[in-house]
Amino acid sequence: MIRIAAVGDIHMAPETQGTLRPAFETLPECADILLLAGDLTRHGTPEEARVVAREIEGLGVPVVAVLGNHDHHDERPEEVAAVLEDAGAQVLEGRGVVIRCGAARVGVAGTKGFGGGFLGRSAGEFGEPLMKEFVRCSRRCAEGLRACLEDLGEQGCDARIALTHYSPVPETLAGEPLEIYPFLGSYLLAEAVDTAGADLAVHGHAHAGTENGMTSGGVRVRNVAQPVIGRAFHVYHLHDGDDGGPGEEAGR
Repeated sequence: MIRIAAVGDIHMAPETQGTLRPAFETLPECADILLLAGDLTRHGTPEEARVVAREIEGLGVPVVAVLGNHDHHDERPEEVAAVLEDAGAQVLEGRGVVIRCGAARVGVAGTKGFGGGFLGRSAGEFGEPLMKEFVRCSRRCAEGLRACLEDLGEQGCDARIALTHYSPVPETLAGEPLEIYPFLGSYLLAEAVDTAGADLAVHGHAHAGTENGMTSGGVRVRNVAQPVIGRAFHVYHLHDGDDGGPGEEAGR
């Protein structure tokens, strides 16, 4: 059994220093890996990133993260990622990593992702250059995710996880205003997951959304935005060789 702890949208700043650390220190008791699904800071400053770094440094479990839109706001995402990596996290964008969880090898493919909407109500790569670039950005993120998942499959991972900030499916957005769905995710991410294959997809971003969803290809999707899960993290169990999908237990 592989135990995956996950949370996103913790939006940390200097005044929140230490609020998550007590719960995170329990991770070795209940999880094999911690996934951070973006929006780790409020405004994407290195100062805020250092707050996150102090929360996750030396936890005793591997930490894998993607950045979110808030982490890009100050236009210094590379600096934010560097601070987190100095604290031991692996920050992914268009690449994957293999984590040893006991006897199992877990592959995590990560990208922030982007918006664009979902089948039947999605933006098209047509018209003004800015609209074309909007859709092309989503497409590039999705293509990178697909390539990473395929590479992890070729490496013979026992389980593969797609880690994004934006949602791949509309089901986990239920509760958000329909008008903003195009800015919360893209069906291209789900297509990438279904084409390459994965055991679990984890995202954040939708604070008023719903935890559970599924791609059309049958991959479980979990919205782990902290306002949704209502705790420091949630733990999902991946059962090796069990087609029943991820089991779940409450986090801390």
